[in-house]
Amino acid sequence: MADYSMYTDQELAAFLKQGDEVAYTEIFARYNYILHSHAVNKLRDREEARDIIQEVFTYLWQKKETITFTSSLSGYLYGAVRNAILNRVVHKQVQEKYFDSLKAFSLRGEVVTDHLIREKQLREFIEQEIALLPPKMRQVFEMSRKENLSHKEIAEKLDISEQTVSKQVTNAIKILKTKLGVVVYLWFIMDK
Repeated sequence: MADYSMYTDQELAAFLKQGDEVAYTEIFARYNYILHSHAVNKLRDREEARDIIQEVFTYLWQKKETITFTSSLSGYLYGAVRNAILNRVVHKQVQEKYFDSLKAFSLRGEVVTDHLIREKQLREFIEQEIALLPPKMRQVFEMSRKENLSHKEIAEKLDISEQTVSKQVTNAIKILKTKLGVVVYLWFIMDK
């Protein structure tokens, strides 16, 4: 078997496009640590950085045949991480705006029935979507997000690897982001 560590990024990218798992593993080994450090530096959150790196590499494998590396493999990976970080930042800003508006609303002491009904409906919708996740994924996601357990703690409790936990959480977030993204966006527009 060839030593893939001797191949250039360009050669690895070509192998990857052909579905070569060993090339993918070498790319992961070559860039995982440095991309994770880069993401931690920007986010100041190791778990969130790990989730982003997992998302980027999952996407890389899923789209291996169709991805075009316009500059270089490293350029593509850094760009993908940068874009994922920006998406997280924007998402956090939307969340903060939502929480700030709820806080301001509660401080006014007003009871607006319509607003409370829509908020309850949104919460119920989110819970329904979480309930529709595959059982194992839902269990891991709820332990992570509702019980605030670390990936390591979840892995120990369920006797699975941290990588499996990370993948399950990442996949759950992707599914929920896709299903809830438009609903949350429309809810914010209606709330103005």
